[in-house]
Amino acid sequence: MAGIHITDIEAAINWWRARSPSPDGLVACAEVRALAEVYGLLVYYHESLADEASMPAAARAAWLAWYAQTPDAPCIAICSTAQGDALCKGCGRTEDEVQHWPQLSPADKRSVWRRITMEGTAWRFNRYAERARLANGTDHPDAATLAAAAEAAPAPRR
Repeated sequence: MAGIHITDIEAAINWWRARSPSPDGLVACAEVRALAEVYGLLVYYHESLADEASMPAAARAAWLAWYAQTPDAPCIAICSTAQGDALCKGCGRTEDEVQHWPQLSPADKRSVWRRITMEGTAWRFNRYAERARLANGTDHPDAATLAAAAEAAPAPRR
């Protein structure tokens, strides 16, 4: 199984803190406490990945709740792997990742997201960043939605 990166644990903690703030400023909600235990152990042992399979059930459930609100796929509907590229110019995934995306675990998907974000070379991060903001996270966004967004977008400056 894949590992969950410490930055994802931190993002989940912050999401839960915003979602369920402490009523007294002292005691965090159960989800934050469960994730903080994993986060603390990662820091203590100088690790960057938490093993998905061995995470405590409460921490895993809290992380999965955060994960469920993130976009699933980085696709922006410009797939160059269909034209033979080993790495998609649109989203940055490999052909294998594109083909097997539905079977990947949440941690595996987040690992791919982390890699393509760190690389920042895919068109979703530069040339088509506005398209990525409009995409709903599915592998093939509704064409009508993208077309309507393109019409509503201001004309590029020259």
